[in-house]
Amino acid sequence: MTLETIDIVIIIGYALALLGIALAVSREPAGHDKNTEDYFLAGRALPWWAIGASLIASNISAEQIIGQSGQGFAVGVAIAAYEWQAAIVLLIVAKYFLPIFLKRRIYTMPQFLDQRYGSGVKNLMSVFWVALYTAVNLTTVLWLGGLAVQTLTGWSVMTSMMALAGFAALYSLYGGLKAVALTDIIQVVILVLGGLAITWFALDALPADGAIAGFGYLLQEMPGHFEMILEPEHPAYSDLPGIWTLAGGLWVLHFSYWGFNQYIIQRALGAENLGEAQKGLAFAAFLKILVPFIVVVPGIAAVILAQQGVLDGAALAEKSDRTYGELMAFAPAGLRGLVFAALIAAVVSSLASMMNSISTIFTMDLYRSARPDRPEQHYVMVGRIAAFSAMLIALVLARPFIGGFESGFQTVQEYTGFIAPGIVVVFLLGFFDKKANAVGAFTALLGSLAVNVLLKFGAPDVPFIIRIWGVFVLSIIAAAVVSRMTKAPDEERTVKLGDIAFVTSTLFNSLAAITIAIFIGLYVILW
Repeated sequence: MTLETIDIVIIIGYALALLGIALAVSREPAGHDKNTEDYFLAGRALPWWAIGASLIASNISAEQIIGQSGQGFAVGVAIAAYEWQAAIVLLIVAKYFLPIFLKRRIYTMPQFLDQRYGSGVKNLMSVFWVALYTAVNLTTVLWLGGLAVQTLTGWSVMTSMMALAGFAALYSLYGGLKAVALTDIIQVVILVLGGLAITWFALDALPADGAIAGFGYLLQEMPGHFEMILEPEHPAYSDLPGIWTLAGGLWVLHFSYWGFNQYIIQRALGAENLGEAQKGLAFAAFLKILVPFIVVVPGIAAVILAQQGVLDGAALAEKSDRTYGELMAFAPAGLRGLVFAALIAAVVSSLASMMNSISTIFTMDLYRSARPDRPEQHYVMVGRIAAFSAMLIALVLARPFIGGFESGFQTVQEYTGFIAPGIVVVFLLGFFDKKANAVGAFTALLGSLAVNVLLKFGAPDVPFIIRIWGVFVLSIIAAAVVSRMTKAPDEERTVKLGDIAFVTSTLFNSLAAITIAIFIGLYVILW
């Protein structure tokens, strides 16, 4: 498949528009130098619509578009649990966690841990998050994005990854979070339009009368791919273990990712106020409900197209992550350029977000602690160097870390699942248990990692979602017990919930009710 002149014009136009807007919104007024709050938190001035759009643009990357499309081909709609359950978690985070974070006016998640438990826990988690974002998240997005670009352009995977990394660095390093968040509004529009186009053309290619009829045909011919709760004999049960996806460790992964993940929650920390942050997360929750219809459904359609010989079924069966790239061929000239631009939008938005979060944690939680009292502009420069360095490291690690795995999406879940239970325990106890202390926090963080690794190799047949749930329960009990057996934390370190308002607006409550109702309806229909 090749890109025609009209496609190239659309892609170049998109790139130039994005760069122009990024530079325009990044400029500071005359006489004002960009400080750390400007660079890392967009001056704490983000409105709700920018927060919601940026959350979705940062999250829906190659990992989701390519990875979940591939899982749609291999498994079906059950993989949508990662999207639909996330919507509920976003609402809980908005109502119960954001008021605590914004009350303390923190820059980063490690900063909260420092205030609550001390510098030891903060430093441990700062190093962990920088390593995770660099070695797992950045590498996965680069590799999967590179695979898709290779399919359309014929470039090598490394050349494709370098082009994506360079574009992301070009527009994000100068402007910081403000440039990332405000350009994400464009990214989301292009992403949704491109995703809908792929879905439409994939369904239209089915042996039915048009795309709408094609969806009905898909429901009729592939009923096994439209089941949310898999049976134990299903080949993908180890990744999505039936009822445990709804009642087990998947929630732990969601709270770790959506509640305590710097590169996600950083947008809410940069909000104008709590109300704007909560509306932004509610907006993102509603959008999450829509995501599977533009990434998973095309993957399911690809199964029939492969059976008919329209797609290379053997290649897709061997490497399902190639599904989305193959489906791009159905878009005609012009729209193919839009779809390609949408893929680039998804990839570079996530890369930029991760770079910004790595630079924020490294600079504000590690470097600034070691070298205090430097000028604000010095820390901004250090943040830019840290982000650029992380991208270079990820380029080197992408092939050996991710290239050999069958599914990039499931690989990320496995890696993050090793420490996710400990992270969720530390934050939950930090919020709601005044007796939780640093010793208990270390017990949860290090203990959950150790037990997870032991179970991974000692009981390999246990699905990782069930394993994560078991580790979470053990960790929260162990951390609570150890905290009570050791010295209580100082009173000023505990979270005083009586000083925090958890009341939400009517608009937020309405959006939450609609989202929850849709969530329940989808599970009832697709059970």
